Amino acid sequence: MRRSDFHFDLPDELIAQRPLSERGASRLLALDGPSGRRDDLGFRDLPSLLRPSDLLVFNDTRVIPARLFAHKATGGRVEVLIERMVDAHEALAHVRASKTPAAGSELHLADGERLLMVAREEGLFRLRALDATLPELMQRHGHMPLPPYIRRADDAADSERYQTVYAEREGAVAAPTAGLHFEAAMLEQLARAGIATARVTLHVGAGTFQPVREEDLDQHRMHAEWLEVSETAVAQIEATRAAGGRIIAVGTTTVRSLETAAAADAASVLAPYRGESRLFIRPPYAFQVVDAMITNFHLPGSTLLMLVSAFAGHAAIMAAYRHAVVQRYRFFSYGDAMFLTRR
Repeated sequence: MRRSDFHFDLPDELIAQRPLSERGASRLLALDGPSGRRDDLGFRDLPSLLRPSDLLVFNDTRVIPARLFAHKATGGRVEVLIERMVDAHEALAHVRASKTPAAGSELHLADGERLLMVAREEGLFRLRALDATLPELMQRHGHMPLPPYIRRADDAADSERYQTVYAEREGAVAAPTAGLHFEAAMLEQLARAGIATARVTLHVGAGTFQPVREEDLDQHRMHAEWLEVSETAVAQIEATRAAGGRIIAVGTTTVRSLETAAAADAASVLAPYRGESRLFIRPPYAFQVVDAMITNFHLPGSTLLMLVSAFAGHAAIMAAYRHAVVQRYRFFSYGDAMFLTRR
């Protein structure tokens, strides 16, 4: 398949610019991969789609305030978006300026604290914090890194709403958005219904928003993201499988985590994994772990749209997206959700 096979027309007004007043008030389009059946539901109907034997797997990454505004010694404005922490003082970042700062130059934050431009590495810039640790600088000066299709500055509400209620491990520069719909009350409801949960971690990078530029998908190189699938999570999945239950991934990042952990094993058996992933999931990918998934609506031509197409079927997904446009679903990070069962 080619990039153009994943195009659809999306009116700008369907791109959600702000979250709804309540997390669980979003809509939910349920798509059965084997049959192609669609049902228009609300997210609070999710428990009706689940079974007591199911295991919901969440990505517990926490978004860091990774966008920083600085200026060069000459006064020129610079925008920094941390992509990945190297250690407490260094990070790889995207840097935007009218003229790219040279290696060895300093960037000045609002109160004079400085970042050093160390070197350029694979399209990113290595930065070093000179006067404090990077987490300290982000705490004082950082902004929530809203996606590029949200055409406004972040505000105080985003610090809470662009974060899942179960976020724990800091390191993401984009939210695992399927999880944004979950409220504490729903998690308690699911627990009372006997639906078990597990957690993995994938620190979502800004590369998740990068478009696929090659028409030939074989030429596309996936961005790297760090993840961990623990022994505990693997044991929970094995127990669920043994009991005949389904593995339901909350978000494409969770899918990518579990499938990476399985792909890393020579026999394609799920095993604990800690490290980077460049796994590019697209039709006709053969899934090893995940039976169903919850996800948001994704950008035309994106690797995430390709992933869900591999999962539920290309024709069924593209038809569902056209249906969602007609039905005025809200798209992307602050938009509505889908529940997909594997084709």
